[in-house]
Amino acid sequence: MPNTSLTPPVTNVLVANRGEIARRVFATCRRMGLGTVAVYSDADAAAAHVTEADAAVRLPGNTPAETYLRGELIIEAALATGADAIHPGYGFLSENAEFAKAVLDAGLVWIGPPVEAIEQMGSKVAAKKMMDAAGVPVLAELDPAEVTEEHVPVLIKASAGGGGRGMRVVRDLAELAPQIDAARREAESAFGDPTVFCERYLETGRHIEVQVMADTHGTIWAVGERECSIQRRHQKVLEEAPAPLVERTEGMRARLFEAARLAAGAIGYTGAGTVEFLADEQGEFFFLEMNTRLQVEHPVTECTTGLDLVRLQLDIAAGATLPAEPPALHGYSIEVRLYAEDPAHGWQPQSGTVHRIEIPSVSSEFDLLDRPGVRLDTGVVDGSVVGVHYDPMLAKVISYAETRSAAARLLAAALHRAKIHGLVTNRDLLVRVLRHPAFLAGDTDTAFFDTHGMDTLAAPLVSESDEALSIVAAALADAAANRAGVRVGGGLPSGWRNLPSQSQRKSYESRATGTHEVGYRFGRTGLTVDGHDGLVLVDSAPDRVVLSVPGERGPVRRQFEVARYGDQVYVDSPLGPVAVRKLPRFSDPADQVATGSLLAPMPGSVIRLGAEVGSHVEQGRPILWLEAMKMEHTIAAPVAGVLSAVNVTVGQQVDVGAVLAVVEPASNDETNETQEA
Repeated sequence: MPNTSLTPPVTNVLVANRGEIARRVFATCRRMGLGTVAVYSDADAAAAHVTEADAAVRLPGNTPAETYLRGELIIEAALATGADAIHPGYGFLSENAEFAKAVLDAGLVWIGPPVEAIEQMGSKVAAKKMMDAAGVPVLAELDPAEVTEEHVPVLIKASAGGGGRGMRVVRDLAELAPQIDAARREAESAFGDPTVFCERYLETGRHIEVQVMADTHGTIWAVGERECSIQRRHQKVLEEAPAPLVERTEGMRARLFEAARLAAGAIGYTGAGTVEFLADEQGEFFFLEMNTRLQVEHPVTECTTGLDLVRLQLDIAAGATLPAEPPALHGYSIEVRLYAEDPAHGWQPQSGTVHRIEIPSVSSEFDLLDRPGVRLDTGVVDGSVVGVHYDPMLAKVISYAETRSAAARLLAAALHRAKIHGLVTNRDLLVRVLRHPAFLAGDTDTAFFDTHGMDTLAAPLVSESDEALSIVAAALADAAANRAGVRVGGGLPSGWRNLPSQSQRKSYESRATGTHEVGYRFGRTGLTVDGHDGLVLVDSAPDRVVLSVPGERGPVRRQFEVARYGDQVYVDSPLGPVAVRKLPRFSDPADQVATGSLLAPMPGSVIRLGAEVGSHVEQGRPILWLEAMKMEHTIAAPVAGVLSAVNVTVGQQVDVGAVLAVVEPASNDETNETQEA
């Protein structure tokens, strides 16, 4: 650990961020005996990072532009609460040189690199030129105006940010201009800077990055490398350390570390930073960018080095000196990002209440792992609300073990058994990736999802037969809840009759498999469930059902935990998680929507309309665009026909399920006439 000389003394730290990263920094501050200050938007007023801080200051508004991107308000909050240092976290203003300078001008300690370093790396275009001059291998950038057919496919990137915001892959030159416009809008929304550039797109490759740490006395550490190749929409989903490609490629780690130190030294870097590279299977690599901040995936480096990187940031900002060499690497660590999104339906982000989030086997939160186990870094707790204004990441779940296969197995098991109630998440996808033979073999390039197929990777963990059994358990738990709530005859089985009678019936809707109808009855010989011969009810309660399930080699006892939130039902068991909606006995005609209706898949803001009422549209034609969670989402015509209604205007906020527009389906005759014309 560094020799610490706190001059000036840091006693109270404001985190200019929200959610998980704010809680992560607060955790280290508490371990160091430092005070903590939070800032929050109106949407985050009840967030966990706000309630945990020693003091909190409101930033009026909801959107990032109104709140977390308002540097002057954040500095005022620090001064008002007596904070003497500001930690920017990641995203928002973390790589904004003007903000860093304003923090220093206000007499506060900046927990980040020098302003000049942020400026030099802030433009990815200029950064590449500088790295090229310093001897770091680079992938040349392209001026969007000069891209020709021979250059495609190309990748559009936001110059001022990362995290997949403003990124687009263009394989057809005709799509370049509209995609650049869309990328600029996203970049402006996320970072306040619409500048974008292009570079040659490599269809497959490895995303390898090196964590650097540098003090103000000239020592630069290459702490370790991470592999972050498994991505969706150019945003990382799974990260690990050490990198499988580096482990098996002789001499690659030494070359990577030397390039990372060259990059940091070229700009006089101090503090925590990450130098990102794109590598091929032969171990050749090219500089992509340098992130002048802490990375989302820093926990895997912490687990494999024993270093608290946030503590190092705080120490270095206060003048500490690093030892000559970083600690040796040990073990393997894997991190997954648990998102509120639906991978099976175009990665649609989700919003709403997190009723419950419980990850088994968690041995630490926001802290180091020194033995095999699971770490949880999360910005949400039971009852948290995920809104539309920010990234939909719920948590980072991290494992550490002596071998890579053990770390993958441990993490997959923890996710499989996790209780996550309230929102659709990417949990099933993460487990399938962690258990996939290609992943376990270390074959993890950036085309992983395309190579192995989203239809397979995003499939539910639970089989259809086990899902049906779980839904039976949901119905029996519901019956037990009904019995528990009655004043007379509560000890009798639900629907009990002196003589055989018809089955009780309950209906449930599964997102994956549609409607399930459960028919059951209690008689003198016990429980009978339609379609489940030999099933025996061992025990039932409103929140727990135990069934004896017949099998070829004899019955097996299965236990199911059941939770209900309105009409939403969650069944958790070792067979896999099941989420269904209990259907009413009688449908309300008012709930029916017309054929051809375009429903909002998530809450968001309408940013653009693509057709007028009366237009003839083809199936799949974009009708409007929504912005939600800092990303643009295209809403297309579900059928060919005439756009008969548009119920929204640009700038309007809409709720999930709202009817945005209606396309009157074309008749067969009309379709034929259109084709003949």
